[in-house]
Amino acid sequence: MNTDERESPRGAGPRRGGFDPIAMEVFSNRLMSITEDMNNTLVRSSFSTNIKERRDCSVALFDRRGRLVAQGTQIPLHLGSLDGGMQALIARIPVEAIAEGDAFICNDPYLANGTHLPDITVITPVFCNGRVEFFAANIGHHADVGGAVPGSIAGGARSIFEEGIRLPLTRICKAGRLDTELLELIGVNTRDPEERKLDLRVQIATNACGVKETHELIRQMGIDAVHAAVEDVIEYTRRRMRNRIARLQPGEYAFTEYLDDDGMGGEPVPIHARVRIENDQLEIDFTGSGAQARGAMNVPLNAVRACVYYSIKALLDPELWPNAGLFEAVRIHAPLGTIVNPKPPAAVGARSITCQKVCGAIFGAFRELLPPQQVMASGNDVVPAIVFSGELARRQGDYVYLETLGGGSGARYDADGMDAVHVHVTNTSNLPVEALENEYPLRVDEYALVEDSGGAGRHRGGLGIARQIRALVPNTIFSVRSDSHTVGVATGVFGGRDGRRARLIQNYGTAQAKTLFSKVARVELAPGDSMRIETPGGAGFGPPAERGLEAIARDLRDGRISREAAEADYGSERVSAALAS
Repeated sequence: MNTDERESPRGAGPRRGGFDPIAMEVFSNRLMSITEDMNNTLVRSSFSTNIKERRDCSVALFDRRGRLVAQGTQIPLHLGSLDGGMQALIARIPVEAIAEGDAFICNDPYLANGTHLPDITVITPVFCNGRVEFFAANIGHHADVGGAVPGSIAGGARSIFEEGIRLPLTRICKAGRLDTELLELIGVNTRDPEERKLDLRVQIATNACGVKETHELIRQMGIDAVHAAVEDVIEYTRRRMRNRIARLQPGEYAFTEYLDDDGMGGEPVPIHARVRIENDQLEIDFTGSGAQARGAMNVPLNAVRACVYYSIKALLDPELWPNAGLFEAVRIHAPLGTIVNPKPPAAVGARSITCQKVCGAIFGAFRELLPPQQVMASGNDVVPAIVFSGELARRQGDYVYLETLGGGSGARYDADGMDAVHVHVTNTSNLPVEALENEYPLRVDEYALVEDSGGAGRHRGGLGIARQIRALVPNTIFSVRSDSHTVGVATGVFGGRDGRRARLIQNYGTAQAKTLFSKVARVELAPGDSMRIETPGGAGFGPPAERGLEAIARDLRDGRISREAAEADYGSERVSAALAS
C-alpha cells in the first residue's frame, strides 16, 4: 500500500488507528471469494445457455444498511440493478419486518430501480443471532421475459409495457417456503416457462450458498470484527478514490458520442458527458444529451450510475475494490426526460447500447485529463444483441437464443486494441458454435474477425466480429438491436484513424442479399435464410506513418488487413518494404 493511500483525503481527519493493510487485503479477498463461489454456483447450475454458457449474470453482498460491500468480477452494468433492487428493498420494507428464509425478486426500472426487464434480481437476507446483518444478491439476464418481441429487447419498443413482465419488489420466498404460484405466474408470461422457472430456482439457491458462506465468515471472525472490517474497507476505498481525484487538474472537460438513432430511425442522438474536477470531488454532467428516446434506447438512472462508477474506477484506479466507498466522491447529473434519465413508461430494453456510449463519452472527456500513456482510443462502444426464436424440437414451447457480441477495442499507447471483445460495462462470454448448434435448429455459417475493421495507427484498433447464422426450420424469427451502422464510430487519438462501422446483411453472399436497419424486429426466416452481423472495430492510436514494418507485415499475413487497405493507410512503399522484410 502506498503512503498516500493511508492518508485522509483533503478536508477529512485521519481515521483513528489507521488501516492494517494486510488484514484488509485478506478480508477483501475473503469477501471476493464468497461472491466468486456464488457466481460459480449460478453459472454451473443454470439451465439457459444465456447464463450457463454466456455467463450473463452477476452477484454481490450488501450490509444491513444496503451499502455495497463486494461485487463479483462479472458485469459492471449489473451493479445498477443489484444496487437499485437493494435500495428498493431498504426503502419499502423495514429490516425488522424481514424474516429468516425470505427472498425478494424484482426487475422493474421504475418500480424497483432496475435497468431493464430481462435482468431479474434476487435478494436474500443473512441473519445472525436473529438480526439481519447482510444481504446476498444476484442477477441473471433471462433470454426472454415476454413482451411483444422474443428476447424482450426490441429497439423499436415504444413503452415498457411492450417489453415483458414487470416485477416490483416482491417476496418469492417467505420464511424459507418458495411461492410456487408467483413462480408460475412469472413463467407463463415468458416464451419458455420451464427454463425461466428453473433458472429462478437456481438464483434462489445461489443466494442460499452466499448466506451459508457469510455465516462461516461471521463464525470465524465474530460479527463485531466483521462489521469493523467492512467499515475499514469502505472507508479505505472512499479515501483512495478521493486521493486519486485530488491529483487531477481542476477544470471542465467534455466529449460527445453519438447513437445512430433513438431506436426508431431519425436523427443521430448525442450522448454528452462533461467532467468537472474541484479538489477531491468529481462531477459528471450529462446535460446536452439527447431527449428521451421514442424507442428502447433509454437508460434508467441506476444504469447511468453503474456506467459512471465503472468508468471512474477503470480510468483512475482499476485495482480499487468495488464497494460503496467508490460512490461518495462522484456526483452525477442527468436531466430528467433525457435519454439518460427517462420518464416512465419509456422503453429501456436496449439500454446497454446507450450505456456503452455513456462510458465512451466519459473516457473521451478524460483524454484531456490523463497523460498519453493512460489514454485509450475509442473501442466499438456497442454491444449488439441478436435474437433467434422458434419452436423447440425436444419439448413443447419456444426457444429464444440471445447473444450479445463484442467488437474491437481501442488501441493504447503501447499496444494494439484487442480483437473481438466486449468493452466497458458488458462482459459476457460467447456461445460456442457447438453449443449453439446442439441447442437450437440453427447453423453457424461463419464466425470470424472482420478484415480491415480496426482503425490504422502507430497501434491498430482491434477487429470486429462477423457472425453469420442460418435458419434450418420454418417459422424462425429474428430480431436485433445494434448501433454504429451509420453515424456512431470509434474515434482515433493522436492521429490514429477511426474504426469501421457495423453492418447487418440478410442472405449475405447470395443474389437476395440486402442490408438491413440496425434495429429490425420479427423478421421471418425460411429454412436456408441467413443473417450476418459485422460488429464495429476499435480506433487507432498515433499516426499510421509511425507503425512498424514488422507489425504491418504481421497484419497482412494474419488477414487482419487487406493489401489495398494497408496501402491506403500506410503507403504502398512501406507495405512493399514490410512484405520484403
